[in-house]
Amino acid sequence: MKTLVVEDDFASRKLMHKYLAPLGECDVVVDGEEALDAFQIALNEKAPYDLICLDIMLPKKDGQEVLKEIRTIEERHGMIGTDATKVIMTTALGDAKNVMSAFRSQCEGYLQKPISQEQLYQELRELKLLTGDGPR
Repeated sequence: MKTLVVEDDFASRKLMHKYLAPLGECDVVVDGEEALDAFQIALNEKAPYDLICLDIMLPKKDGQEVLKEIRTIEERHGMIGTDATKVIMTTALGDAKNVMSAFRSQCEGYLQKPISQEQLYQELRELKLLTGDGPR
């Protein structure tokens, strides 16, 4: 599994990398613009991400904007439905407005911080990105 973690907080970024690195390639960026650059580079290299864990509160471009732009780019490349990258919003924001906005913009999951490895792996199983319990 190829993953992109988009997180500006060092501790959260380190934790998500720790959870996801054993599952495959895991890139990390710290703001919305870097996220879009990494996403575009992966597409250009014909090696798109399987999963993006995307924080909402980010510098330069927030996660909601980034998600909308990712879906627009995918649409231009004919990546729709099951061909699209799975996006899990990872945020401290649990209010209904942010949750609904994220799902309207076509995220597949929404995890509220602090995120445990168990919560993340359960979400990955539901998205069919992980089978069993994950790495030991």
